[in-house]
Amino acid sequence: MLGDERFMQHALQLARASEGLASPNPQVGCVVVRAGQIGDQIVGEGAHLYDERDHAEIVALRQARERGTDLSATTAYVTLEPCSHRGRTGPCADALIAAGVRRVVVATVDPNPLVSGRGIARLRAAEIDVTVGVLQQEARAINDAFARFIQSHRPLVTLKAALSADGSLSPPASARTARQPHWLTGLQSRAEVQRMRHATDAVLTGIGTVLADDPLLTDRSGLPRRRSLLRVVLDARLRTPLDSQLVRSAQHNVLIFCDEQAAADRATALQSAGVAIERIARQGGRLDLNAVLASLAARQVLSVLLECGSQLNGAFLAQDLVDKVVLVHAPTALGAGALPFAAGFGPPSLLEQSLKKITRTNFGADTCVTGSLHDPWASVSD
Repeated sequence: MLGDERFMQHALQLARASEGLASPNPQVGCVVVRAGQIGDQIVGEGAHLYDERDHAEIVALRQARERGTDLSATTAYVTLEPCSHRGRTGPCADALIAAGVRRVVVATVDPNPLVSGRGIARLRAAEIDVTVGVLQQEARAINDAFARFIQSHRPLVTLKAALSADGSLSPPASARTARQPHWLTGLQSRAEVQRMRHATDAVLTGIGTVLADDPLLTDRSGLPRRRSLLRVVLDARLRTPLDSQLVRSAQHNVLIFCDEQAAADRATALQSAGVAIERIARQGGRLDLNAVLASLAARQVLSVLLECGSQLNGAFLAQDLVDKVVLVHAPTALGAGALPFAAGFGPPSLLEQSLKKITRTNFGADTCVTGSLHDPWASVSD
């Protein structure tokens, strides 16, 4: 129904506004609507913010009560199935039942296989009218990272790359200035990258990029976030310079993965500068990428943004560890000898042919192609 979509859109806006504030929990919005003679009106609304504990439904119900609303004449619109289990708070399904709401509209079921469908079943057992699937696709897109994490116990991985018109990452090393970035894309595209960083828990790069570009890798969107963006470097031999921007700006938000043979004195120096060091085994001659993702998941990192060079792009793709792809194409060509997009993988056009749910957006003179390689909701019933 059009009315259901209108109010669910509002709930989705509330959920989106919790970006950077809800992780490691899902982003959820809720609105409570009262039917009246002059039309339906929103009497309560809320979103889940991790530090404030209360779930979106609890916030919206409280606001409605404070306005003296008769909740038996209301409909609650929730972007994610109300929980049926006790975690840091009580079950939201029970709170809706106790409040006496007449109807509940749910955008999507919970992707957690241990609880999926139970909240809806509990509401229906209490003879509450439940509608499921209103703006489901939009709701699921907001919580792709949570869906990936809760089902597979690893973060959602997004590969982002800025590319020349002929599909390369950067000019050859001989044409570059050491430890200086080479900008291919314009200011609008770079602002979009900051928004992407804000939406993720961790950004990951390799030692090659650190030595070539000396990146800062911070979230400079200016938007509020609960946890600092975790900046991750794969650096088997601990070559990260102590005077690099990453190390100089480290405030216990930089993590370097190295191998078991990396020099102890280098590790000590980096740790003294506020950098966390974790040693992991090699696999196939490089750091074990699955072990890296498992370690990040143990730190409750739900999403990782790859901002890597050719070798790591190729490695993540070859091991089928990339879920989403964002390719920003600049109008400038780099010509022969430029750094390829992904070592051993082929041109980026080959990757684009494999993408699903493709969108194309212009940022100034640049064209951004976004798509998915894996659907984290694929095993979740509608």
